[in-house]
Amino acid sequence: MLTIHSYPIAVALCVLTMTCWGSWANMQKLAAGSWRFELFYWDFVAGLLLTSLAFALTLGSTGQTGRTFIADLAQADASSIAWAMLGGAVWNAGNLLLVAAIAVAGMAIGFPIGGGIAWVLGILVNFVLVIVEGGVNPGNSTLLFVGIAIIVVAIGLSMSAYRNLTSAVKQGGAKGILLSVAAGVFIAFFYGLVVRSSDPAFVTGGAGKLMPLTAAFFFTLGAFLTTFVLNPFFMSRPVEGPPVRFADYFNGSLNAHLTGFLGGVIWSTGISASFIAVGAAGPAVSYALSNAAPVVAILWGALVWREFAAAPRKVNIQLAGMFLCFLAGLVRITYSRL
Repeated sequence: MLTIHSYPIAVALCVLTMTCWGSWANMQKLAAGSWRFELFYWDFVAGLLLTSLAFALTLGSTGQTGRTFIADLAQADASSIAWAMLGGAVWNAGNLLLVAAIAVAGMAIGFPIGGGIAWVLGILVNFVLVIVEGGVNPGNSTLLFVGIAIIVVAIGLSMSAYRNLTSAVKQGGAKGILLSVAAGVFIAFFYGLVVRSSDPAFVTGGAGKLMPLTAAFFFTLGAFLTTFVLNPFFMSRPVEGPPVRFADYFNGSLNAHLTGFLGGVIWSTGISASFIAVGAAGPAVSYALSNAAPVVAILWGALVWREFAAAPRKVNIQLAGMFLCFLAGLVRITYSRL
């Protein structure tokens, strides 16, 4: 299986993950006018699963290190598979809650709160897991936490910028805030769960675990299967708009289905890159760099979707400050391992 031992290459893969995770929602934005997210999500998880399987059968079956995907499946124990699938289930619940929060409260509340909590809490969770497993955080913990603090400031600036764009804000009250917080908490824990399934030669844990791309496959399988439990709930009790029927899915155009599938391809490419990188970067740094996705999503909104085209000067100053803080935090997190 293809494995990475170079820290700079691992960082590059984390940046790829960050870009994918901050970009996949563009596919939903393209289809949003006529295609509800609940329907989009079925194609999204199909793309998620099939892409991870393709990576496992190709990159996961090449290289001179570790086991091939098929050999890894043969030796995998039930607990390793369960940890990876549980991570997928937890992430899937959080992702659907995040989408619900954005539908209720808008980007100004849903994305900064949900994505921000997931980002910061997830870094701390993965840092603690390394210590609990008897390990020592590789690198400079002070730099890591300084980077986290600066990124928190960046998230705060992004929230403030969105709130100053009154046309982009929906007031969802306590409901939107609670959905955002719940989404962030769920998403924060998925990475640590999947890491527990991974082979100790590449991440941490006990013997008999999974190679990175095998873990990614079972992660997406867990997300795919739990969608059949979770998404019908959102379809029958939508946070916004009338209920959606399963029959509505088959009325979608080919383009609508392809946008959902491509969204899953993009996200799954990110998770595969992240799991390949985690052995060389470490869980805390890998999670921190990969989950800068909220800032990438805001960049798409500002530069491509022109959400800030009519923004007052104050908002542009806040955005500039956010980008500078993000870059400063990113540099500190990256150098915390060197």
